[in-house]
Amino acid sequence: MASGVRARPYEVSVPFRAGSDGYASYRIPAVVATGSGDLLAFAEGRVASSADSGDIDVVLRRSADGGRTWSRLAVVAENGTGTAGNPAPVVLDGGRILLVHVRTAADATEARIVRGQVPAEDGRRVWVRHSDDDGHSWSPAREITEQVKRPEWRWYATTPGHAVQLRYGEHAGRIVVPGNHTVPPTGTDDGSEPRYNGGHSLLSDDGGETWRIGYVDDNPDGYVNANETTAAELPDGRVYFNTRSDAKAPGNRADAHSLDGGATLHRPFRPQAGLVTPVVEGSVLHLGEPDVLLFSGPADPAYRAVMTVRSSWDGGVTWHPTHTVDGLPAAYSDLVRVDEDTVGLLYETGDFSAYSTITFRRVPVEELA
Repeated sequence: MASGVRARPYEVSVPFRAGSDGYASYRIPAVVATGSGDLLAFAEGRVASSADSGDIDVVLRRSADGGRTWSRLAVVAENGTGTAGNPAPVVLDGGRILLVHVRTAADATEARIVRGQVPAEDGRRVWVRHSDDDGHSWSPAREITEQVKRPEWRWYATTPGHAVQLRYGEHAGRIVVPGNHTVPPTGTDDGSEPRYNGGHSLLSDDGGETWRIGYVDDNPDGYVNANETTAAELPDGRVYFNTRSDAKAPGNRADAHSLDGGATLHRPFRPQAGLVTPVVEGSVLHLGEPDVLLFSGPADPAYRAVMTVRSSWDGGVTWHPTHTVDGLPAAYSDLVRVDEDTVGLLYETGDFSAYSTITFRRVPVEELA
């Protein structure tokens, strides 16, 4: 029997659609709000196919009306016919926007990199550039690989999704970029096994001029294996990290807290079976006011589908579904505070594939809090 309650209409737009503007596919969304209030939506623009390697650029669209409409596409990082990807943008207190990203040679696939078949100069290398005019123009890219990647690490990725600048306590001002890597295998393994995945953080205390490695979480016993990770600062100054895990532990997610601004973890990543997802990236965002921590990601345990926002009122200990988009295929996502009343969800989705569009959805804060 119908309840008589009409479904709430949500404002939705599509900043990236596969097969448009010279790119066969768009993947790996990230979104931030600038000092002026504009939204910057980043993605990987994949030229020839949806493959994770090859000719890939970091592209950008801007919205001046809260995600309702979007500007023409702009390229903000490229690497010739190789890969520039995994955008990790962060807006600093003074308005500067940093874009940390990773570059790889065109033929350096993840399968070859984790097996040690790619020389260091062609493998995963880390770069940063900045904008001082709200993302309209960007500085030349600067490589920081030697500061943030250990020589023995093979695969390497930043976030994906937005990074954070800390605002509370003794580490206020610090930039924290979650990352992941793989370590060399032992025995007869070839390095492609999930147990060689590990997590770490990139830290800067001088506005992105210099960088260092913060926590490192390697756990090759295969119980929890940190992979793609996102972060949020809690009001008490702790940093909450949530990671994808393809391992023996219950569920496909793990989480951890840092008490020292991401330099170390209070405890290693532990299972977070309260968040039911497939093996996939997920985004976290603390709203500030109200005191609510959000997580976005697919809610089907086996398939990338059913994009859902979940809320935590205890710093990530327990989670509750508060907004389900629909039952369609869906994969990677990112969250942004649009204004006092609105959260923005930028996510991969489509009718028959999770990778047909990157869609933006405006969600009322009152629904999530």
